[in-house]
Amino acid sequence: MADSHEIPIRVRYAETDRMGLLHHANYLVYFEMGRTEMLRRRGITYREVEDAGHYLVIVDIGCKFKKPAYYDDLLTLRTTVARVTHVKIVHEYQVFRDGVLLAEGHSTLACVDREGKPQPLPALLT
Repeated sequence: MADSHEIPIRVRYAETDRMGLLHHANYLVYFEMGRTEMLRRRGITYREVEDAGHYLVIVDIGCKFKKPAYYDDLLTLRTTVARVTHVKIVHEYQVFRDGVLLAEGHSTLACVDREGKPQPLPALLT
């Protein structure tokens, strides 16, 4: 599953703060969008993974901000699978506007069962 996927995102007014900047919390929402669309491109949905009894929970997440994004900017989010272990997936993210890097982030998701106990990643995610 070592691949990358890009999606366009238009910054909506409701996602900005009083200064007209994309609020920092929305980057994490965008990262989730990137993970979801990367799975969808592979023909898998989070719903199908969860219906099979596998839950992917965030155990680590972070973002470094380099330049601000503004209302109505058209951004490109690149999501990359950086590492896959027996029970975890590490993603890296880059947010661009017109080819300029605005932010970069990472997340680690662990696979757990319905009771929250760690379990091996299903084959469809490795």
